[in-house]
Amino acid sequence: MDALMLSRLQFAAATMFHFIFVPLTLGLSILIAWMETKYVRTGDEVYKRMAKFWGKIFLINFAVGVVTGITLEFQFGTNWSKYSAYVGDIFGSLLAIEATAAFFLESTFVGVWAFGWNKLSPRMHCVAAWCVAGASNLSAIWILIANGFMQNPVGYQIVDGPMGPKAELTDFMAVLLNPWGWLEFFHVVPAALALGAFFLVGVSAYHLLQPVKQEEFIRSFKIGIVVALLASGFVAAEGHLHGNNVAKLQPAKLAAMEAHFETTDWAPMALLVIPGQKENSLEAIKIPGLLSILAFNDPTATVKGLNDFPEEDRPPVVITHLAFRVMVIFGTLMIAAATFGWLKRKNITDYPTYLRTMIFFIPVPYLAIQAGWIVAEVGRQPWIVYGLMRTADAVSPVQGSQVAMSLFMFLTIYALLGACGIYLMYRAARQGVVTE
Repeated sequence: MDALMLSRLQFAAATMFHFIFVPLTLGLSILIAWMETKYVRTGDEVYKRMAKFWGKIFLINFAVGVVTGITLEFQFGTNWSKYSAYVGDIFGSLLAIEATAAFFLESTFVGVWAFGWNKLSPRMHCVAAWCVAGASNLSAIWILIANGFMQNPVGYQIVDGPMGPKAELTDFMAVLLNPWGWLEFFHVVPAALALGAFFLVGVSAYHLLQPVKQEEFIRSFKIGIVVALLASGFVAAEGHLHGNNVAKLQPAKLAAMEAHFETTDWAPMALLVIPGQKENSLEAIKIPGLLSILAFNDPTATVKGLNDFPEEDRPPVVITHLAFRVMVIFGTLMIAAATFGWLKRKNITDYPTYLRTMIFFIPVPYLAIQAGWIVAEVGRQPWIVYGLMRTADAVSPVQGSQVAMSLFMFLTIYALLGACGIYLMYRAARQGVVTE
């Protein structure tokens, strides 16, 4: 393979591995802060033990996420130097703000929270927990605003630089208020909260199947199942608004998501599709006007098909379409599973089959989120910055053999790191709450 494809594979592997740990950090931090809040308000030691138990898993997850995030950012210089030179004035400033205003704050208060149990008052320790949660999600804001620029570039002008033309920041507020970035934020962060909630539910379900049922896990299950239902429902509703935005600003991505080739009004959605890059092998069970409704909230609206785009401007259809379907199917399963658990939450131990199912359900929100990012990033191709810079023009002038070696090293080290992190979280989750 050439350096371009290898660099894309390396960045995809690093990003997807990193994002195994990011959503649990975002979601679990909020849930732990809420448990501490309940402890401070009620004085009930059960909530304190819950916060400590889930906090142990959070710290392991956080540590692995930090390590993988640092190496990820280095690739903008090593593998994507032309991209960095072209849009670094904009993208670099957002990453710098994320690091200085959010990550350092988050890291500091993680230390305060981890080591301050016997040194701070319960109220101040709770404040530290909320600072961790707030800084974690503040970090997500800046990262998603940066990604929003890549999806919908605004607030810039093209100027001549020492190394040729480049994008220069002209309107920071336009970049900050970019609707694409905020739609991503209100899609990704609630999805992370749903993931954290299902993680609570799955681990709690394991302990509720044991002969001795600890009160901490009964309460954790009830908190988790309510949050899982609310967050999953919100993600689905907000996803429709996100789809409207994609239809408006990236019509080729929308067409690839649905493997839609012919421009038409009353555009139908086929529930059963075998997609192809130039045409579909199968389209069955079509619902007239549904795609038009999903794209423009109007069954008569015209939806542009892939055949109206030059072949070199079309995203990879098969990957984008299948990832979108996986995201939707798993998202629907999450709502269904959370609804059943919420309805039966008062006597959930009477449903052991459901509890066993929820243990194995833990990977589902992870897969849904990963599929969503595949849709977002693969569906944007062949652009690294939509309509402004092609991915082929962004790669560093390096040999493919060099990238192949670093890709192999990344995969090897990440596999070992991931195995250690997941094992430590698994061991901590199985241990249960230790009563002081």
